[in-house]
Parts: sequence; C-alpha cells; structure tokens
Amino acid sequence: MKLNLLVIRTQEPELLKAQHELLGMNFEYHKHEKGPYHYACETNGFVFEIYPLTKSMTVADASLRLGFDVRNLPQTIEILKETNWKILSDIQKTPWGQTAVIQDLDGRKVELKDKIL
Repeated sequence: MKLNLLVIRTQEPELLKAQHELLGMNFEYHKHEKGPYHYACETNGFVFEIYPLTKSMTVADASLRLGFDVRNLPQTIEILKETNWKILSDIQKTPWGQTAVIQDLDGRKVELKDKIL
C-alpha cells in the first residue's frame, strides 16, 4: 500500500498554504467540477490538498498528525521559529533520524524528519 492523497481542511486556506510553503511545498490553486477552490501540491505521486471547511464544520480537525521529510532540518527549524508555526519539540535524535515537532495554525501536529530528498 502507498498513500497517494491527503486532504486537510481549514478556515484559513491561504494562511495554511503559506505555512506549508515554508516546508518546501509548491501549491496550485484550482477546483474540480463543482467542488470548492483549494490548494494542491503533488510530489512523487503524493497529492496533499488544503480545502476550506465544509458548511457543516465549525473548526478544523486538529487531531490529525502529519509527517514530512524536509531538507536541512536545522535550517528549516530556524526559519520556522520566525513565523507563525509553533515549535513543540526542537530537533531530537531518534531511532528514525533527526526529528522535530511543530504545530500549524489549526493545532495539527506536524513531525519533520531530516531527509535527503
């Protein structure tokens, strides 16, 4: 099995897109047929999309935890410290490599792992 699509929803799509661009993502703004406009980033057969909340939603789901490989984790964390990302756990060595945990504007935890991409 290989994950090929992940959709998250937010009240602030433009702000959340800007946060994720700081992790190295490049988004396109588009819509499918009668669906809402949203942001999509496609890399290595994986599509990550940021949609607005549905009409029945009042807040984004903050229980989802994400994980991304990034280039040069120390430099990335230093850049993120000057932005609206919240640093929950600075860089630590783990059995899976160097990792850090940050939090997006909706409260979702995002684990960053230092990888050569």
